[in-house]
Amino acid sequence: MDFAFDARTEELRARLLAFMDAHVYPAEQVAHEQRERLSSPWENPPVVEELKAEARRQGLWNLFLPDAEYGAGLTNLQYAPLAEITGRSPQLAPTATNCAAPDTGNMEVLAQFGDERQKKQWLEPLLAGEIRSAFAMTEPDVASSDATNITTHIRREGDEYVITGRKWYISGAMHPDCTIFIVMGKTDPDGPDIRRQQSMVLVPRDTPGVTVKRAMRVFGYEDHYHGGHAEVIFDEARVPVSNLIGEEGGGFAIAQARLGPGRIHHCMRLIGMAERAIELMCRRAVSRDAFGKALAQQGVVQNWIADARVAVEQLRLLVLKTAWMMDTVGNRGAHTEIQAIKIATPRTVVGILDRAIQLYGAGGVSQDFPLAELYAGARTLMIADGPDEVHQRSLARREIKKYV
Repeated sequence: MDFAFDARTEELRARLLAFMDAHVYPAEQVAHEQRERLSSPWENPPVVEELKAEARRQGLWNLFLPDAEYGAGLTNLQYAPLAEITGRSPQLAPTATNCAAPDTGNMEVLAQFGDERQKKQWLEPLLAGEIRSAFAMTEPDVASSDATNITTHIRREGDEYVITGRKWYISGAMHPDCTIFIVMGKTDPDGPDIRRQQSMVLVPRDTPGVTVKRAMRVFGYEDHYHGGHAEVIFDEARVPVSNLIGEEGGGFAIAQARLGPGRIHHCMRLIGMAERAIELMCRRAVSRDAFGKALAQQGVVQNWIADARVAVEQLRLLVLKTAWMMDTVGNRGAHTEIQAIKIATPRTVVGILDRAIQLYGAGGVSQDFPLAELYAGARTLMIADGPDEVHQRSLARREIKKYV
């Protein structure tokens, strides 16, 4: 097997690494200081807009989108090492390169399923980084790990859809530039096929009847850089029938198409988070002494670092294999591998970050180092885009089926 990156990937990697060193890492502290002076915690610090302008100038923009008409035209295999690099600074780098969730998934949905009017009105400004968006599926009153449970109702009245429901942990919804929601609800709640009951509609944020009620915290963090996570109420919100994405009853299939790339993108970035943690562990280990010798000479610390390196190398190979399969046999053909990385990557990276926090002691749980916030993000991904147990159930059933 050939594990080398192709020429285009190598060239983009070199440019992105240089961009991170010259612009992103120095901006981390600047962004933190600027945010404390903003009138609203949901506004982007000015340095973020500067990073976006520089990334676009350097051609490091929309790298995630395989559709060459709208994005960089990279395969999943080409994008994987680039997403890993941005994962080293997850608060800034994905946003700076216009590769941040949930906008990435929403752009993919619009590119693949949107009509020409929808693409013109919403996809183009998203691609330009002029607006932000949110994906409204998860609900507090049902087990949303089973998407067929959702209760938000989308009924048709003449030339309009009327949306009523309550959503929460709607990522990006607190951002002042969030202007459009992709809302998943039931247009045929009594239909015989539970996977054809759901549809997706585009709902502008300023639609009467739409209320962004409150910000939801994640382990105490509000995740400002990604536009927060909100509880959103839809109370008889009306939109034109032309705001339907795809066809009525197609919402479940669209959600599955959206979540496949989203899952692997998260795993790609998680590997970058783990690499950042290993770097921080090593720097700490060689700079601190305890009980008469450097932490780097303590056997337990050496074991932590060695185990982390082995684990990251294993994960990277599995993610690259999954990316290659998605490119060659499609998302459906790579279903098992997508589930495998979604199970393995967050839990492994959480373990690495946990040891890094332990090595930093009190500093590890503080705001002075990125480890606590990285941990919160990685641990959340054991739930987001389908909890581990759902993927384990599906993967196990697929394996057992071979022998039945």
